[in-house]
Amino acid sequence: IDRGQLFLLQTRDGKRTAQAEVRIAVDMVEEGLITKEEAVRRVKPEQVDFFLHPQLDAEAVKTAQKIATGLNVSPGAAVGMVAFDADTAERWAKEEGKDVIMVRPETKPDDVHGMLAAQGILTSKGGRTSHAALVARQFGKPAVVGVSELELDLVARRMTVNEELVIEEGDWISLDGTQGIVYLGKLETVVPDIKNPYLLKLLGWADEIRKLGVWANADYPRDAQRAREYGAEGIGLCRTEHMFFEAERMPIVQRMIMAKHAVDRKEALDQLLPLQRSDFEGLFRAMDGQPVIIRLIDPPLHEFLPSYEELVQDLADLKVRTQHYHTLSEIDAALSEIRIKQDYLERVEALR
Repeated sequence: IDRGQLFLLQTRDGKRTAQAEVRIAVDMVEEGLITKEEAVRRVKPEQVDFFLHPQLDAEAVKTAQKIATGLNVSPGAAVGMVAFDADTAERWAKEEGKDVIMVRPETKPDDVHGMLAAQGILTSKGGRTSHAALVARQFGKPAVVGVSELELDLVARRMTVNEELVIEEGDWISLDGTQGIVYLGKLETVVPDIKNPYLLKLLGWADEIRKLGVWANADYPRDAQRAREYGAEGIGLCRTEHMFFEAERMPIVQRMIMAKHAVDRKEALDQLLPLQRSDFEGLFRAMDGQPVIIRLIDPPLHEFLPSYEELVQDLADLKVRTQHYHTLSEIDAALSEIRIKQDYLERVEALR
């Protein structure tokens, strides 16, 4: 202070949590210090997003061992035991009641049942538009992808981080999908309150100010219901192909794709029809008269089948193993599996 005048020589941003930012903005409006418009501008979208997902406990993170980073493609926190394939992830989660993180080099449609069962998804490859990223966001699963520090050994059921740390299947890891960070061990999580009164008041002010309508992407009735609870005024995109990712539906879709005769294809489609019709009814009920835009199925069909590279590798392994079988039953079973995979390979090649 010089001669009654205050000079500020240096300033710094005050660090505060999302909850604190929201409350401070609301309190300042109610005290007449700022306008509603200013309060809405002060709170960043990622701070609002914080309230929608579980988060790793801030105190636990301070002492946690950070082991890798990747792309933060789906926000939220997930803690679980490492499972290296979709079947294991589903079995551990559904039959044994375990929390699971599914870890794969990259995911494909055949992995969706494991992704649904897992708490979170971690891949060593892929980007923001990869299968893992898209499906994780669709189902609200925290995910970190493209973690180049990971080297997976799916045969030995372990992964190596930076050529030093070895993590076995069944070990605990924690994901921060918001920041794209992987931690070793089982960290505590916290669930923010989406009904926080200060947040609801701030969002109400945003509704008064905004000029754009907000519609949601929703492919399942539960997604539509959640969207309505969050204030969506309609569904801007329902991707019908995503309705077939459920574990019990994927085999029917594959049967439809693999059908060699029209009657077999129709039989598969007849099974899918009531399932999809039920989903549409659920979407319309949840939206309660609000608009729903539906995109008819338009996927590359090979994405519903095992990958070309995987089929080639499986066939080579099966043919080698067959040479070491000694009983007719073992040989017959192997030859049957080879024929099935060969049919898949021919179809995948035709669709590529």
